[in-house]
Formats: sequence, structure tokens, C-alpha cells
Amino acid sequence: MANNGKNKPPLIAPAKHFAEVPKRAPKKKRAKKPKKRRGGISGFFAMIFRALWHVIWWVGLRVAIVFALVLGAGVFYYYKDLPDAVALMDDRERGSVTMMDHQGEVFAWRGDQFGGLVSAKTVSPHLKNAVIATEDKRFYRHFGISPRGILGAMLINWRAGRSPLSGNGGSTITQQVAKRVYFSELPSIQRKIREVPMSIAMEIKYTKDEILAIYLNRAYLGAGSFGFEAASQRYFAKSARAVNASEAAMLAGLLKAPSRFAPTRNIGRAQGRGDLIIGLMEDQGYLTKAEAVTARNNPAKLSSVAAKRAGGYFADWIMESGPEFILKDTTEDIVIKTTFDGRIQKATEDALDFIFENKVKAGSKAQAAIVVMSRDGAVRAMVGGRNLGVAGGFNRATQALRQTGSSFKPFVYAAALENGYSYNSIVVDEPYTINIPGSGPYTPKNYDRKFRGPITFTEALAGSINVAAVKVSETIGREKVRFLAQDFGIENKLAVGPAVALGASESTLLEMTGAYAGILNSGVSAKPYGVMELTIQGEDAPLMGKSSSRGTRVINDHAAAQLVYMMNQVVEAGTGRRAKLKDREAAGKTGTTQGARDAWFIGFTADYVAGVWMGNDNNDKLTGVTGGGLPADIWRETMTRVHQGLPANPLPMIDPVPYDVAEDLDIEDRGTNLSQKVDKELKQFEKDATTIMNKLLGIFR
Repeated sequence: MANNGKNKPPLIAPAKHFAEVPKRAPKKKRAKKPKKRRGGISGFFAMIFRALWHVIWWVGLRVAIVFALVLGAGVFYYYKDLPDAVALMDDRERGSVTMMDHQGEVFAWRGDQFGGLVSAKTVSPHLKNAVIATEDKRFYRHFGISPRGILGAMLINWRAGRSPLSGNGGSTITQQVAKRVYFSELPSIQRKIREVPMSIAMEIKYTKDEILAIYLNRAYLGAGSFGFEAASQRYFAKSARAVNASEAAMLAGLLKAPSRFAPTRNIGRAQGRGDLIIGLMEDQGYLTKAEAVTARNNPAKLSSVAAKRAGGYFADWIMESGPEFILKDTTEDIVIKTTFDGRIQKATEDALDFIFENKVKAGSKAQAAIVVMSRDGAVRAMVGGRNLGVAGGFNRATQALRQTGSSFKPFVYAAALENGYSYNSIVVDEPYTINIPGSGPYTPKNYDRKFRGPITFTEALAGSINVAAVKVSETIGREKVRFLAQDFGIENKLAVGPAVALGASESTLLEMTGAYAGILNSGVSAKPYGVMELTIQGEDAPLMGKSSSRGTRVINDHAAAQLVYMMNQVVEAGTGRRAKLKDREAAGKTGTTQGARDAWFIGFTADYVAGVWMGNDNNDKLTGVTGGGLPADIWRETMTRVHQGLPANPLPMIDPVPYDVAEDLDIEDRGTNLSQKVDKELKQFEKDATTIMNKLLGIFR
């Protein structure tokens, strides 16, 4: 049946059907696997470890924060007071003294020598590289301290069996600068602690080159040299700007131990240390292999002046005797022109070596000293002992007070000659006793225990007769003898008893030699001196001039001429015959003290005066040595070398009369009971001599 419209479907669009999307199931959470807990003992210790780690981390973090704050405060504390870099480059406590010989050539240095400021840019590149390679190869890469270097040094110390903080310190150049400038007096632990903030402060305040410059200028490098410029001048006679690789290596090698590796002390050891530094420079790329080989094949050598090491004792004497306020207290650099003569010094040293090598028993501990001077007192050479290389050592020529023995006797006869006696005056050598109030009898004895009867003054001095010297002294008056010796320059205290005539007093070799110079100088005292000019470095006008002054007349020139003749006879026919020179006149006097503890020979030619002393430092007796033996030999060898090539000038002495009353006396008949005829002849001779003497004195006065 057709649809008549009833029950029609609604007039709407049919619904659109989509495939139903299934809902995503919620993501299931993975169930956490329960941690396996260690049980038993291992679990217990693991728990303890975790707890300790948390505590250490917690404490360590806070300690690090506190340390950083303290370090920062320390850095700031030091930083705020740091001056400009230049102010730290020369802080010597005293200045230097440069000594020149009489011709103006430098021969010695004393004090704290400073050659002038240098910088990292002006020194030789070899020197800069050698210092960095030796002391701090990471200098341009660290911030003042090197943890790696410190740990490495601690490891080295531990392997060597030392405490980690003993021995190698791993200090950077910056730390060394901090130490030298500010902390050198502190104990090691305190110093190390303070070096850290100071080093960082310096790294902030200064450039690397400025820190290196401070180091280059302040480093002590032996022989009184502060700074590489001074050391380079001292050892090589050239500027630090011009040193080559081997010289730079030797200088850098001094930093570890300046005294031990000083080339003036042991050149071989210094060169060996330099080879080690050359190896470091090669390893770090500062030298090629070829350059290193060249440097090793041409090791650094001392300059001729430094190699000679001449005049060490002389230089010490200048420092001792010069004005203290100039040479010791000032920070100025001083230049001194002296009387020193290098040729004479070498002659003196060679003579001493020759005698000890050829005439002294091997192993002998005996010492010797020598002084050579001109007749006006200008000291030309000085040897203060057999060890010539020790600056500041004991100087036996100037510091040793020793009994003078018979070398004092010329002053006894000088007093007699000044008081009217003559070289031919008679003294009787016989048993002689003096009663000294408070001390009892004093009886002098001759060396050979013999008596000679009447002898002339000349014979008495030539034979060094003790009884005669005491009798002459007592006749003239021992006070006159003492005053005359003092006027000639014997400044040390003299004995007051009759033994003064036999040299019981003590004196120095320099003092005695100077007194003999007065005898040669026609009776006018000649005080020893060594300074000709003293100038502050950089100034033209001398601060001081010649230190000698015109001496005073002690005895008249005729008395001096007689005494020179008497002393000439000591060398020609007396106890000093071994001092006789082949080509010129000489005069002198031997001296041997009681117990043979000191042996002297002092004498002169027309040009030079020289004194020799021998003895033991501990005052032990000399074995088989008298003044007429080894000291006379040393004197002869010295004066032979000193006068080489010089004309032979005559001594200023009298020409004795040919007639000698003593010649008429048979040696066996000389006694206290002379014949009436001889007494008469002697009295007439003395009367004639006195008349002649008075006339001569009247002329000269």
C-alpha cells in the first residue's frame, strides 16, 4: 500500500557516523623497585661512610668559605701597603766599596755591591730564561703560588725521608720575592703562611715583569753581590745585559747556594752547576741542542781581576781601618783608590808559596804574614795568612798581637844614638843582674848562653846580644826607649820593665814594619796608610784625600844613618845573613821570642820595607824556626821578586871609619879587666867621636 504521508520520517539530515576512538588507557606508573639494602656489616659501614661524607662536605664547604674570606682579607691587607715596584729593588743595609789599585784598576769589592737597576727587558734574554728555567718554569702562567709545584716539592721531600715541609719548598719567584722583601727573618712555617696572601697581592699590584725585575735586582749571588748586574760585573767584568748563555747559566746557578757555587770560591763547581742549568734551558726550549752544546763547550770563566782574587787581606784592612761612618754605616756606594800594587802582591804571595813548598815540612800548621810598603808608609802588599781566598778571615798582619822579640832592639840603639852614642860605642857583654823592686833580681841571658866581653853597638845588634841590649836600655833609660818606639809608631802598650829591650811587648806586623819604615825614612816616622782617594760613586770630587801625613822626626838623620848601617851589618855578617840580596844593599833585624813561639824578620832596601812573621795560631812553639831562618828566607824571596827589574839604589847609611878599636882587641882578651892602654884608647876614641857628633848635630839643627 502506498504511503499516504502518514508516519513519514522527520525531515532531518541523517546523522554522520564516525568510528569510535577508543579511550587511551591511563599510563601505569612503573612500580619502583625497592632498593636493596645492604645488610650486615657492609651495610653498616656504608651508612657510616655516607654520613661522614655529608659531614665532610658540609664542614669543608664552610671551611673553604672561611679560608677564602681570610685569604681575601690577607691579600687586601698586604695589597694596600705595597709600594711601587721600583722601591723594592734595592734595599741594602749598607753600600758597596769598590777598591782600585794605585794605577786605578779595580782589584777588590766589599760591602753590599749593587750594580744598578736592571729589568726583565734590559737583561740578556739568556739570563732571563736561565732564571725562569731554574726557579719557576710556570712563572708567567700562575697567580703567585703554584699548587702543582708545592705538591711536587712535598713529594720530593717525602721520598727523601724528610718532612713534607722540609727541604724543597716549591716556591715560585713571586713567593721568593715576598720572602726576601718582607719575611726573611720569620720561622719557616710562619713565613710560608704569610707568603701566600702576599704573593697574590703582588700579582695583583705588579706585572709579571715587575716582579721578575725585583727578583733580579735583590737576589744575593755571593761575594757581596746583590742583584745580577753586580754579580755579572763582579765575576765577568761585564753588564748583565751582555752575558752569554754559559755565563747566564752560571749566574742563575748561584741562586740555590751563593757561597757554595760562587766561581771565585770554586770555578769547577760553578761550571758544573752551570751545565745543569744549560740542560734545563734546553729541556724547556730556551736553547736548541746546538746552542746547548756550544754553551757546554765554552763554559763561563772569571774575568782576570776576579780570577786573581788579589789583595783580599789588604781590602779587609782598608775596611777595618777606614772611617766607620763611611765604610760601614752608610748606604752610599764608595770608590776608593788605594796604594795597593798588584805586581808586588803577586811577588809576595809567590815567595810565601815557594818557601812553604820547598823548605817547610809537609803538613805544617805554621802560619805566616807579610807586609810590604814604601818608605813613606804606603802599603803595597799584604798577606795575612797562608789561606789567600777567604775574605773577612783572620788577618795576622794587622790583627795578631805577638811578642816582637829581638826585632824590637833597633829602637833601643836608636835611643842611644839619639843621645850621643855612636855605632862604635862599646858595651860589655857580661853577667848582668838588675834588682827590680817588688819583683826581685832580673838576669838577662844570651841566646847561646855565652858572653863576649867588650863589643861595639854594631856587633851587639848584628849578633842580637840580649845582655848588651838590656845594658844599653838601662843606661839610656828604658822610658826613653819606650817613648822613642811609640814615636816611631808602636801604639800598643809596651812593657815597663827592663825586658822591654828584648821585645817582651806585643805588636802587630803592620805596626812594626811601619816603625822600620821610619828608620829608613831618615828618622822621620812613617805611619802605614792605604787610602789615596775616597769618592762617592757618581761624584767627581773626592770625599777624602791621601790618608798619610808628614811624619814627625824621631831621631836625627845622622843617628838614622848610623842605625841603618848597624842593621845592614845584621844582614851582611850577623843573624840575618840568610836575608842578604845578591844585587843590592839591605838592612834588617831578626827576632825570636822566648820559647820560639814567634819568629820575625823585618828589613828594607832603599826602596821598600818588608816585614815577615811566622808562628802558630794557637801559640805553640815553632820547631826549628828562628827569625834568621825561614822568616829571613821568605823576606829574601819576597824582596828578590819585588825588586826584579828595578835599579839597585844605595841605602842611606854612613860610610864607617876604617879603624875599629874593637879590631885591636883579641877576642880571648875581651873581659871586664881591660889593660890601661886599651882603656885610654877607648876613652880618647869616645871623646873624639863625641866631639864630631856634637859638631854634626849643630850643623843639622
